[in-house]
Amino acid sequence: MISILAALFGAVIGLALGLLGAGGSILAVPALVYGVGHPLHAAIPVSLAVVAVSSLGGVLPRERRREVQWRIAGVFGTAGIPAAFAGAALGRLLPQRWLFLAFAVLMTVVAIRMLRGSDEPVGACRTRDGGVNWRSCLPKSLLAGLGVGLLTGLFGVGGGFVIVPALSLLLGLGPQQAVATSLAVVFVNSVSGLAAHASAVTSMDLTVLLLFAGTSLAVSLAAARIAPRLPAATIRRWFAYVVLAVAAGVASTAILVPSALVA
Repeated sequence: MISILAALFGAVIGLALGLLGAGGSILAVPALVYGVGHPLHAAIPVSLAVVAVSSLGGVLPRERRREVQWRIAGVFGTAGIPAAFAGAALGRLLPQRWLFLAFAVLMTVVAIRMLRGSDEPVGACRTRDGGVNWRSCLPKSLLAGLGVGLLTGLFGVGGGFVIVPALSLLLGLGPQQAVATSLAVVFVNSVSGLAAHASAVTSMDLTVLLLFAGTSLAVSLAAARIAPRLPAATIRRWFAYVVLAVAAGVASTAILVPSALVA
């Protein structure tokens, strides 16, 4: 039963990352804790490994279409590496109950942001002729990268739910460019976050990891190929409803049954 659940949840994570470049990672930790039965300290490294694999799968088809802005992704990812280690260190100091409550708040903010999202390309990187000048938005890219890296280390998420709106609204990338570049950054953030949680890697369940990551990768590859032909706004809206529902469940458990968070 656990194997079936791991494969099912992996498919959901891969679908979200492949279609949206974001969001799948924020469901990975709750899926591993509540669905598969992992304690939080073991769920975070598994989540990061799964997200790294599935985001890489989403990048490959988009790189062939030349949608990834590698210089911007490099700035984001580089800034996020030290922040991921800081987030992991902070997370080890906080009680699991408060981490889950903070995580539920974060999920709610993400869902609201998805529901209010805009695909209009505006921002610091956008040139008058519709191109992208990465140098003009370097300071904003560094600051956003630090924030995303902190979330990655603290909660075990790839940060795409923050990266996509930042790339689109702050920096001015178009919808497909933002999704493709987000996936590249998510991969870097997830790998650095996994390194920051290296002490917990030995506790990972390899069977769950392989099923989760394998299914996620396969679905992510397939979703990335069909994403340009689907209504992104509609997909994002329905996914936001799912995130809100999961956030309510996480918060309720943290408040009413805190003992369920500790294995």
